[in-house]
Amino acid sequence: MKRLAIFGSGAGSNAENICVYFNNSSDIKVVIMCTNRKDALIVERAKKLKVPMVFTSNSDLKKFDDLEKILVKHKVDYIILAGFLLKIPSKMINQYPNKIINIHPSLLPKYGGKGMYGENVYRAVLENKETESGISVHFVNQNYDEGKIIFQESFSLSPDENLESLTAKIHELEQSLFPKIIEKTLFSL
Repeated sequence: MKRLAIFGSGAGSNAENICVYFNNSSDIKVVIMCTNRKDALIVERAKKLKVPMVFTSNSDLKKFDDLEKILVKHKVDYIILAGFLLKIPSKMINQYPNKIINIHPSLLPKYGGKGMYGENVYRAVLENKETESGISVHFVNQNYDEGKIIFQESFSLSPDENLESLTAKIHELEQSLFPKIIEKTLFSL
Protein backbone atom coordinates (compact mmCIF):
# COMPACT_ATOMS: atom_id res chain seq x y z
CA MET A 1 0.00 0.00 0.00
CA LYS A 2 1.41 3.38 -1.06
CA ARG A 3 0.40 6.11 1.38
CA LEU A 4 -0.14 9.68 0.19
CA ALA A 5 -0.17 13.08 1.85
CA ILE A 6 -1.84 15.85 -0.14
CA PHE A 7 -0.73 19.44 0.44
CA GLY A 8 -2.96 22.32 -0.67
CA SER A 9 -3.54 26.00 0.05
CA GLY A 10 -6.84 26.69 -1.67
CA ALA A 11 -10.18 25.23 -2.70
CA GLY A 12 -8.96 21.64 -2.64
CA SER A 13 -10.85 20.41 -5.71
CA ASN A 14 -7.82 18.45 -6.92
CA ALA A 15 -7.24 17.07 -3.42
CA GLU A 16 -10.83 15.87 -3.19
CA ASN A 17 -10.67 14.41 -6.70
CA ILE A 18 -7.51 12.45 -5.81
CA CYS A 19 -9.10 11.14 -2.58
CA VAL A 20 -12.23 10.01 -4.40
CA TYR A 21 -10.19 8.41 -7.20
CA PHE A 22 -8.19 6.28 -4.73
CA ASN A 23 -11.04 5.73 -2.27
CA ASN A 24 -11.55 2.07 -3.20
CA SER A 25 -7.96 1.31 -4.18
CA SER A 26 -6.15 -1.47 -2.39
CA ASP A 27 -2.81 -0.08 -3.65
CA ILE A 28 -2.92 3.67 -2.91
CA LYS A 29 -4.49 5.56 -0.01
CA VAL A 30 -4.62 9.23 0.99
CA VAL A 31 -3.78 9.18 4.70
CA ILE A 32 -3.41 12.87 5.51
CA MET A 33 -3.84 16.39 4.09
CA CYS A 34 -1.82 19.46 4.95
CA THR A 35 -2.49 23.16 4.48
CA ASN A 36 -0.91 26.44 5.44
CA ARG A 37 -4.28 28.23 5.55
CA LYS A 38 -6.86 27.40 8.21
CA ASP A 39 -9.53 29.23 6.17
CA ALA A 40 -8.86 27.30 2.94
CA LEU A 41 -11.71 25.25 1.47
CA ILE A 42 -9.46 22.18 1.44
CA VAL A 43 -10.04 22.02 5.22
CA GLU A 44 -13.79 21.48 4.70
CA ARG A 45 -13.13 18.91 1.98
CA ALA A 46 -10.82 16.96 4.30
CA LYS A 47 -13.53 16.94 7.01
CA LYS A 48 -16.13 15.75 4.52
CA LEU A 49 -13.80 12.98 3.31
CA LYS A 50 -12.76 12.09 6.88
CA VAL A 51 -9.08 12.58 6.06
CA PRO A 52 -6.92 14.00 8.90
CA MET A 53 -5.83 17.61 8.30
CA VAL A 54 -2.56 19.15 9.50
CA PHE A 55 -1.75 22.86 9.54
CA THR A 56 1.74 24.19 8.95
CA SER A 57 3.08 27.72 8.96
CA ASN A 58 5.79 28.79 6.55
CA SER A 59 8.35 28.84 9.37
CA ASP A 60 7.32 25.37 10.60
CA LEU A 61 7.48 24.05 7.05
CA LYS A 62 11.01 25.44 6.62
CA LYS A 63 12.17 23.75 9.83
CA PHE A 64 10.29 20.58 8.81
CA ASP A 65 10.88 18.92 12.20
CA ASP A 66 7.29 18.72 13.47
CA LEU A 67 5.80 18.06 10.06
CA GLU A 68 8.34 15.31 9.42
CA LYS A 69 7.24 13.57 12.63
CA ILE A 70 3.61 13.72 11.49
CA LEU A 71 4.44 12.33 8.05
CA VAL A 72 6.45 9.50 9.63
CA LYS A 73 3.63 8.77 12.11
CA HIS A 74 1.22 8.39 9.16
CA LYS A 75 3.80 6.35 7.22
CA VAL A 76 3.59 8.69 4.22
CA ASP A 77 5.41 7.38 1.15
CA TYR A 78 4.61 10.18 -1.32
CA ILE A 79 3.57 13.82 -1.10
CA ILE A 80 1.23 15.31 -3.68
CA LEU A 81 1.12 19.09 -4.09
CA ALA A 82 -2.33 20.15 -5.29
CA GLY A 83 -2.29 23.93 -5.20
CA PHE A 84 0.15 24.24 -2.31
CA LEU A 85 1.69 27.70 -2.53
CA LEU A 86 4.61 27.51 -0.10
CA LYS A 87 8.10 26.55 -1.26
CA ILE A 88 9.07 23.05 -0.22
CA PRO A 89 12.28 23.14 1.88
CA SER A 90 15.41 21.25 0.86
CA LYS A 91 15.25 19.15 4.03
CA MET A 92 11.85 17.82 2.99
CA ILE A 93 12.95 17.23 -0.62
CA ASN A 94 15.98 15.31 0.64
CA GLN A 95 13.75 13.21 2.90
CA TYR A 96 11.40 12.42 -0.03
CA PRO A 97 13.61 12.37 -3.15
CA ASN A 98 11.48 11.98 -6.30
CA LYS A 99 8.52 11.37 -4.03
CA ILE A 100 7.00 14.86 -4.07
CA ILE A 101 4.79 15.43 -7.10
CA ASN A 102 3.29 18.75 -8.17
CA ILE A 103 0.77 19.81 -10.79
CA HIS A 104 1.21 23.13 -12.58
CA PRO A 105 -1.34 24.89 -14.81
CA SER A 106 0.96 25.58 -17.75
CA LEU A 107 3.32 23.85 -20.10
CA LEU A 108 6.53 24.17 -18.12
CA PRO A 109 9.09 25.64 -18.35
CA LYS A 110 6.79 28.43 -19.55
CA TYR A 111 4.98 30.36 -16.83
CA GLY A 112 6.58 28.64 -13.87
CA GLY A 113 8.38 30.11 -10.90
CA LYS A 114 7.59 32.10 -7.79
CA GLY A 115 4.17 33.71 -7.90
CA MET A 116 3.10 31.77 -10.98
CA TYR A 117 -0.05 29.93 -9.96
CA GLY A 118 -3.74 30.01 -10.85
CA GLU A 119 -4.97 33.21 -12.45
CA ASN A 120 -1.44 34.65 -12.56
CA VAL A 121 -0.51 31.88 -15.00
CA TYR A 122 -3.71 32.13 -17.04
CA ARG A 123 -3.39 35.92 -17.42
CA ALA A 124 0.24 35.61 -18.55
CA VAL A 125 -0.69 32.95 -21.12
CA LEU A 126 -3.46 35.17 -22.51
CA GLU A 127 -1.39 38.39 -22.41
CA ASN A 128 1.38 36.69 -24.38
CA LYS A 129 -1.14 35.46 -26.96
CA GLU A 130 -0.03 31.84 -26.66
CA THR A 131 -1.56 29.45 -29.17
CA GLU A 132 -1.55 26.52 -26.72
CA SER A 133 -1.56 25.83 -23.02
CA GLY A 134 -1.97 22.83 -20.77
CA ILE A 135 -0.81 21.19 -17.57
CA SER A 136 2.48 19.79 -16.32
CA VAL A 137 3.01 17.19 -13.61
CA HIS A 138 6.56 17.17 -12.23
CA PHE A 139 8.75 16.09 -9.37
CA VAL A 140 9.62 18.84 -6.91
CA ASN A 141 13.19 20.03 -6.52
CA GLN A 142 14.76 23.04 -4.77
CA ASN A 143 13.50 25.52 -7.40
CA TYR A 144 9.91 26.47 -8.12
CA ASP A 145 8.52 24.40 -11.02
CA GLU A 146 11.92 23.20 -12.26
CA GLY A 147 11.80 19.52 -11.23
CA LYS A 148 11.84 16.71 -13.77
CA ILE A 149 8.65 16.70 -15.82
CA ILE A 150 6.65 13.50 -15.52
CA PHE A 151 3.78 14.36 -17.86
CA GLN A 152 2.35 17.18 -19.95
CA GLU A 153 -0.94 17.55 -21.78
CA SER A 154 -1.61 20.46 -24.12
CA PHE A 155 -4.54 21.93 -25.97
CA SER A 156 -4.98 24.69 -28.54
CA LEU A 157 -6.25 28.07 -27.47
CA SER A 158 -9.01 29.68 -29.50
CA PRO A 159 -8.55 33.25 -30.76
CA ASP A 160 -11.30 34.42 -28.38
CA GLU A 161 -9.95 32.53 -25.34
CA ASN A 162 -10.57 34.36 -22.08
CA LEU A 163 -9.73 33.90 -18.42
CA GLU A 164 -12.92 31.97 -17.68
CA SER A 165 -12.63 29.56 -20.62
CA LEU A 166 -8.91 28.92 -20.07
CA THR A 167 -9.47 28.31 -16.36
CA ALA A 168 -12.23 25.81 -17.14
CA LYS A 169 -10.07 23.93 -19.67
CA ILE A 170 -7.14 23.67 -17.22
CA HIS A 171 -9.39 22.47 -14.38
CA GLU A 172 -10.98 19.87 -16.63
CA LEU A 173 -7.54 18.49 -17.56
CA GLU A 174 -6.39 18.48 -13.94
CA GLN A 175 -9.50 16.65 -12.77
CA SER A 176 -9.42 14.03 -15.50
CA LEU A 177 -5.67 13.35 -15.57
CA PHE A 178 -3.89 14.14 -12.30
CA PRO A 179 -5.00 11.07 -10.28
CA LYS A 180 -4.22 8.77 -13.22
CA ILE A 181 -0.74 10.29 -13.63
CA ILE A 182 -0.08 9.91 -9.90
CA GLU A 183 -1.10 6.25 -10.06
CA LYS A 184 1.01 5.55 -13.15
CA THR A 185 4.01 7.38 -11.67
CA LEU A 186 3.90 5.56 -8.33
CA PHE A 187 3.91 2.19 -10.04
CA SER A 188 6.71 3.06 -12.45
CA LEU A 189 9.20 4.12 -9.76
